[in-house]
Amino acid sequence: MGLLIKNATLVPMDGKKEVLKNTNIYIEENKITHIGELKDDIEVTRVIDGKNKVAMPGLINAHTHVGMSLLRNYADDLPLHEWLTEKIWPVEANLTAEDVYWGSLLSMIEMIQCGTTTFCDMYFFMDEVGKGIEEAGVRGILTRGIIEESGNEDEKLEDTRRLYNNWNGKANGRIKVMVAPHAPYTCSPSYLEKIIDLAKELNTGIHIHLSETKKEVEDSFNEFGKSPIKHVYDLGLFELPTIAAHCVHVDDEDIEILRNMNVSSVNNPSSNLKLASGFAPVDKMLKKGISVALGTDGSSSNNNLNMFEEIHLAAIVNKAVNNDATSVPAIEALKMATINGAKALLWDSEIGSIEVGKKADLILIDMDKPHIYPIHNTISALAYSVQGSDVDTVIVDGKIIMENREIKTLDVEKIMFNAERIAKDLISR
Repeated sequence: MGLLIKNATLVPMDGKKEVLKNTNIYIEENKITHIGELKDDIEVTRVIDGKNKVAMPGLINAHTHVGMSLLRNYADDLPLHEWLTEKIWPVEANLTAEDVYWGSLLSMIEMIQCGTTTFCDMYFFMDEVGKGIEEAGVRGILTRGIIEESGNEDEKLEDTRRLYNNWNGKANGRIKVMVAPHAPYTCSPSYLEKIIDLAKELNTGIHIHLSETKKEVEDSFNEFGKSPIKHVYDLGLFELPTIAAHCVHVDDEDIEILRNMNVSSVNNPSSNLKLASGFAPVDKMLKKGISVALGTDGSSSNNNLNMFEEIHLAAIVNKAVNNDATSVPAIEALKMATINGAKALLWDSEIGSIEVGKKADLILIDMDKPHIYPIHNTISALAYSVQGSDVDTVIVDGKIIMENREIKTLDVEKIMFNAERIAKDLISR
């Protein structure tokens, strides 16, 4: 099917021109085939009017836990350690595959509605997340969170190996699998070495939480005499492509390690603010050449999966923290949510920007809204004014999965009903 998006304002995120006015995008099957003037010799079967709309790459949520939507608004206003150990982990111990299936679908609805086309997930029962990706039509990285527990360490490694063999490359290439040690404080050095060996065996990347809280860093110095980042570096973890979530409490040595090893840091401003984890030195990392991506974290510590909210916060928080209004300009925040996210997920050759030959993963934003007018600067409008609810159309792999805010691939009411039912039962178990 040939698809034409006509007369749109394009924000390609390709590192060239920031904004192209009144342009046209041709899509054939799952790829972008032409950008520019109208072509009489290109046959199309469907035309979308892009008037008053911005076309941009689908947003990439580089760190989240989509099944945790079941715990949204459940345990709030608590510090991270207490939140995890006393509230979240005890409930998660009772999770079933069915719980994660419905919770993940609920999150995928929310992400689609807010313009997210790709996400990197760390959780349990990842087969259910894979099924959800297939049904929703989105793109995702599956990573089974690995926490060391006496007696079943090898079982968790085998579960990850099986996940990779069953899901990597599935759904027309929309699914990838990586290896996910939860954090250095939940995996011993010897166990991390086994996890690293598994990732090397599978020839895939690592997804891990690093230096999220001050306590985590202090404990690491007390136990190992070094920071969490230096600790995993010495173990050889960064020899593999690594998605490092949070990286809030990092010093100059840590930043040099991240830069030298091409580690992708993922900023999670809402979660870091809500859990009082602190402020990641995003501007400093960007200026050092580190590719910083953007994520929501789970919707129990956020409490939503709205990437436009994260873009907004990413662009303003560091300005206040650094007393510098030029910190993290709007265009850098947009890069974090698009091309930098694609780099983190090792997908930048196919997604993250709108270019001829790349996969057709893009969104259309309705700019004809009072809270966006007047549009003096499109980039500023996207970072500071646009809301997730302004996303009108979502296309993934060349397929329209939301149009006029109607999701085409999922039964929204059924999913909301089942998620509500299961969430209430889960808390009472």
